[in-house]
This record gives sequence, structure tokens and C-alpha cells, in this order.
Amino acid sequence: MAHYSGKRLLSLDVMRGLIMVLLAAESCMVYTSLQQLEPAGIGGVLVDQFFHHPWHGLRFWDLVQPAFMFMAGAALYMSWSGKSVRGITWKGNLKHILIRCLRLFIFGTALHCVYAGKLVWELWNVLTQLSVTTLVAYMIIRKPFAWQMVFSAVLLVLTDLLYRMILMPGFDQPFTEHHNFGAYMDTLLMGKINGDGWVAINFIPTAAHTIWGVLAGKLLASGISAEKKISYLFIAGCVCLVAGYALDLSSVTPIIKRISTSSFVLASGGWVLLMMAFLYWLNDIKDWNKCAWLFTVVGMNALFIYLFFETVGMQWFNGFVGIFIKGFLGFAGTPEKISAIISSLVTLFAEWYLCFWLYKRKIFFKI
Repeated sequence: MAHYSGKRLLSLDVMRGLIMVLLAAESCMVYTSLQQLEPAGIGGVLVDQFFHHPWHGLRFWDLVQPAFMFMAGAALYMSWSGKSVRGITWKGNLKHILIRCLRLFIFGTALHCVYAGKLVWELWNVLTQLSVTTLVAYMIIRKPFAWQMVFSAVLLVLTDLLYRMILMPGFDQPFTEHHNFGAYMDTLLMGKINGDGWVAINFIPTAAHTIWGVLAGKLLASGISAEKKISYLFIAGCVCLVAGYALDLSSVTPIIKRISTSSFVLASGGWVLLMMAFLYWLNDIKDWNKCAWLFTVVGMNALFIYLFFETVGMQWFNGFVGIFIKGFLGFAGTPEKISAIISSLVTLFAEWYLCFWLYKRKIFFKI
């Protein structure tokens, strides 16, 4: 096993921070306000990239959750490897992992209650899914590379088989929204299905993303040359992309984010691997870090930031800022759609400044 030296990977913090910036902008309604302008041509295509694909296809925004899962896996390996150097055994660290996964599960289910404004039992949040994929990845974290790769492949095959072979009345169309095996399982787990097509059993295939993150963390912590690390990440990314798009274009398994088909997991995993390779080259090899601080603060406190923007931000602060910004802009005769964009950007800046303020005073809550 390769033991991590203890030095933080700047690229990993930057990647997490970048994802959090994107999620924060979504919480502040930046993308929604831009979409309300109804831009045409290239502008419209670019704005659409910040929304999930309605069903069959892949957009930029569909890569956020896979990246989140991947980074969690890489951080998991770095943390465990560092602890093992200090003499903490896998079993000795298991209690910490179980508590962390329980917290993620509670936070994830609680967020759905916040969104609904009442107590609900829904398992579609990324934190809820991450609680399961983290545990799965940790259970096999000591296994050899080939073993973990085969295990992740089995998860993808299992997902395909479940969708194709278990055909229940009303849920007998494997890749049709609301009529597939995932939706059927939601009726058993929660007594309801998601109106947007998301399914709870996505944790099975997307556990591959967390496992691949563990393997990437192991690679980056190893003593091989930086050039080889980047080459391996790049090759793995290309292989995943080819496999994912080949399954889709050949009509074997369509790329569908909302039910995390095997082709989606492969294609999105490929893009995330290439992103990791680029940031590792840029930040840790070329040492280009002039603007890295914009992302590293939130990259090291990702879960706190996510919960902050999804609760305090969405439920109160966004509207509070909007009252004043939209009000003053209204007096100036600013068009409503332009006013909405300005308000969302000011809200994002204000919440971001508040996060830096909390960080400087060391009152971030470590989750």
C-alpha cells in the first residue's frame, strides 16, 4: 500500500472548491436567472449546460455529482493512509467512518425536509447517497487495485441487470422515466417516486465513482513519477469515455444521469478523471496557484459550505438580499430579468464573503 506523506494535494482542494462554487451559484439562482433571459444560439446552449439533462444525454452539470463522489473517495484514501502511518488500523478507523456516514445520511434526509417545509422521508440527496458509497469504498479500501476495479465493474453490470431483468407491472420499461426498476424500488423504500425521475438506488452504480476516487488517491499518493500519474489518469479517463459513449451510441445502454446507467457512470467518470489529471498537472506539478486560494478555502470545508448555502442561503439569505437589491433596482427602472441576475450575483458574493469571514475566524464547522 502507498502511504500518503501528509502533504495536501492542492489540486484536490481546488477541484472540490470549484465544484462548491458551482453549487453555490446554483443555490443563489444564478443559472435560473440567466435562463429566464431565454438566450438564443450559443448563449442558450451554454446556459443549458448548467442544468441537468432532462433524460437521455449528458451536460456539464451532470458531472457535478460524480465529481463530488470521486473527490470524496480520493479524500477518503488520503485520510485513511495518513492515519495508518500513525498506527491507526482499518478497524480502529471504522467507527469514525460509520459516524461520518451516519451524519451524511442524516444531513441528506434532513435537507429534503427543509426543501419540503415539513417532515418527509426521501433518499435522493447526494449526501444520502454519499453516505452509502463512502461506506462501500471504505470496506474494500485495502483490496488490490485489480480487485477494486472488478468490484466497481460488477456494480455497473448489476445495475444493468436489475433494470433489464426485474420488470414489475407499471415498471417494466428499463430506461423510461418513472417506469423503470429504480422507480419501483422508490415505491418500496419511500412509498413515492421522484417527479424529476431521480431514484434512490443510484448509490449502487455511483459507488463506482467513489471507488475510482479511492484508486486515484492511491495513485497520487504513490511514489511513481508525476508524469506517470498524469498519464494513468488521462488513459483511464479516455478509456471510460470511449466505453460510456460506445454503450450509448450503439443503443446498448443509454446515458441517463437521473438513474445513473452504466454508460453514464463510465462517461461522467471519464470526464472527472480528465479534470483531475489537468488540475494535478496545473496545481501540483506546474505550481500554478495564483487564484487557487479562491477555491481551497471552500475545498477544505466543502460539506459545511454545501449545507450553509442549501439551508441559510436558499431558505433565508437569498430572499433577504433580494428584497433590497431588487427593490432599489426597481426604483431605477431596471428590467425585472436583469434585476434578478444582479440580485443573484450580489447574493453569491455576499454569501461567499460571509464564508471567508467565518473561515478567518476559524468557526467553520468540521463535518
